[in-house]
Amino acid sequence: MDLPLLWFAIIAVLWTGYLVLEGFDFGVGMLLHHLPRDRRERRVMINTIGPVFDANEVWLITAVGATFAAFPDWYATTFSAFYLPVLAVLVALIVRNVGMEFRHKRPDPVWQRRWELAVTAGSWVPAVTWGMVFAAWVEGVPIGPDGNVLGSALAVVSPYTLLGGAVTASLFLTHGALFVALKTVGDLRHRARSLALRLGAVAGASATVFVLWTAQAFSGTRLTLLLGAAVVCSLALGLLAAWRGREGWAFLGTAVSVASLTATVFCTLVPSLMVSSLDPAWSLTVSSAASSDYTLRIMTFAAVAVTPVVVGYQAWTYWVFRRRLGTHHMPDEQLVAAGRRG
Repeated sequence: MDLPLLWFAIIAVLWTGYLVLEGFDFGVGMLLHHLPRDRRERRVMINTIGPVFDANEVWLITAVGATFAAFPDWYATTFSAFYLPVLAVLVALIVRNVGMEFRHKRPDPVWQRRWELAVTAGSWVPAVTWGMVFAAWVEGVPIGPDGNVLGSALAVVSPYTLLGGAVTASLFLTHGALFVALKTVGDLRHRARSLALRLGAVAGASATVFVLWTAQAFSGTRLTLLLGAAVVCSLALGLLAAWRGREGWAFLGTAVSVASLTATVFCTLVPSLMVSSLDPAWSLTVSSAASSDYTLRIMTFAAVAVTPVVVGYQAWTYWVFRRRLGTHHMPDEQLVAAGRRG
């Protein structure tokens, strides 16, 4: 068995799980000041992701940890090249999580508004930044012959990477709007579905340009085009399902679209991990950047033992909190605060 290639595939799956699951709660956070009409509707939106957003981040921790163990050079070069963007993501995730936890601590509208802004900002930053980082992996960064990154931290910024950030942001917005439509009732549900149709048109257009650009400039294989076509087609089918009022199928469509976009990036990369824009011979590859076979074998045994437990627990969590929510489920905040004081 080619263990380095196997772990490249596993890391791709981990990133896919993270972006599909965290993508919709990023989208909900990004829409927190545009979709709801009052405080109760904002509470409903926050409560749709409240039980699951922490668990979704486990996929990110696992993907980063697996990268560190399986491909230490890839890990080191990525964090060296994208130090500022990754730092921005970490700060944003911390601010977002704090906002989710602190928002309900006081019934004061000003207090809640500030923490809701923290949730929104903490959702926008990673939604855009991850798309830019993934696009920069494909486009290439100035890696020298010693594996060190040359140039400034702004090497991640280019027209192509900015387009990548726009694609992930628009896809996550659509994904999140459909999740709200899937998890709520009443007028909020209908407005979320209507907004998803408009956002989906933007996401489809930007994803089409991104896929064509990727296939033409960075890959000569048909697989990139096939996966890119899956991105657009699954999104289109999801929007069609949303138009017909089938939120479950619509949400599945955007989930497949996000997964296909991630697969497009990783399949375009292989056998490289990070492309050197200075000389292709200096690129990091799956074989050259991998850990020893002994390390990868131990990791494989651990993954086989632990993964079913993690996936089972997360599936159980989604099943327990599967019910739709509405404003009638939200208790009066003044009464709740009085009860806490008493």
